[in-house]
Amino acid sequence: MPPVASAAQVAFDEDMRAIWSGSIAFGLVNVPVKAYTAVREHDLKLHQVHDKDHGRIRYERRCDVCGELVEYSHIQRAFDDGSTTVVLTDEDLKELPAAARGEIEVVRFVPSQQIDPITLDGSYYLQPDSKATKAYALLLHTLNETERTAIVTFALRQKTRLGVLRVREGDLVLQSMTWPDEVREQAVTDLGSVKLTKKEKDLAATLVDHMTGDFDPDEFEDEYQIQLRELIEAKLEAGDAVDTAATFGEGESEEPDRGKVVDLMEALQRSIDKGKAKGA
Repeated sequence: MPPVASAAQVAFDEDMRAIWSGSIAFGLVNVPVKAYTAVREHDLKLHQVHDKDHGRIRYERRCDVCGELVEYSHIQRAFDDGSTTVVLTDEDLKELPAAARGEIEVVRFVPSQQIDPITLDGSYYLQPDSKATKAYALLLHTLNETERTAIVTFALRQKTRLGVLRVREGDLVLQSMTWPDEVREQAVTDLGSVKLTKKEKDLAATLVDHMTGDFDPDEFEDEYQIQLRELIEAKLEAGDAVDTAATFGEGESEEPDRGKVVDLMEALQRSIDKGKAKGA
């Protein structure tokens, strides 16, 4: 069995691929760019297996009407309002003008401190087209000099999004944001009756002083993932493992037969017949 990848091996093992191509609309300046995912999870991928025989657990896309297994190519999306369902085809969704927009449009420059961190979501590195480096450099310089963050709108994976454009280590980074109505209302804690003594405040301030320092992300590690890797390594060394092919069942092809749809009435009748046979 191959060894479990170490923490260092979790780094990118292939060239980053652009997930989006378009341009930044900065007034009359247009900056062609490509977006690359800036964050990648390092969690080990764990499968689900049957505790009795370690067979893989499958999740099937089965139609409630005909009972057939459905390929992704035959799956459409729909909205259910509780009593009726509206089916939306891929063509319907592609025709929405906003979803087809290929621009990151700068709509405003705001002081960076006005951006609430709770609204920030996914992060993407933006790299300029080889013919647009000057326009890219101009926007980057402007954000640096003015100490502003650009509020932008853009479309990604058939969804319109709000985002911020900022500078990180000499490059432009796009961060998507939640829409205002997606942030839940905060329940304000009533602290009116709480009384803090001067001694308590002084001791808390002293503690903060002792624990104050610069933030170095390299000082922190995902302890759970490290321990999980060590556990798996120990099980491998002890021979406590099964052959992966065996978890898919014997003699299974690339497109396994997931079994025919069982008729409910037929299954009930067989159960009744079985019970009668035992009682005979």
